[in-house]
Amino acid sequence: MARIEGWAREMLEREGVFGTLATVWADGRPHQAVVWYLLRGDTVVINSMVGRAWPTNLLRDPRCSMLVEDGYDWVSVSGSVEVVRDQPTAQADIAEMARRYNRRDPATAERMIRRVFQPQERISFVLYSERVAEHPGA
Repeated sequence: MARIEGWAREMLEREGVFGTLATVWADGRPHQAVVWYLLRGDTVVINSMVGRAWPTNLLRDPRCSMLVEDGYDWVSVSGSVEVVRDQPTAQADIAEMARRYNRRDPATAERMIRRVFQPQERISFVLYSERVAEHPGA
């Protein structure tokens, strides 16, 4: 597993940045989706409602790449995912993400957790970094 450190870690920890996750359809075509994520050590955790396209792609083929950009600054993490179907864990992951992405409005985060995410079947994926590329902008 590649280490996520230095500037790449700082970039991934920036407030308010989203990931663009690239997966592969069954016929080999690429698919991209904008996602929330969490950085845990040298892994990236992503989460979705079950049944969407990108989680379905990852269940079939665990290889993926995620790009996080902020203007001309970007970091790419590529590797394979481990599937986490355990509902308490997946719900805890999406709750942590909701709080991260709504840090300035905690009431909205808690409302989303209760009304949107808790009624859904959720799934998490842990992306183990095999390659980390970075580009600090000009």
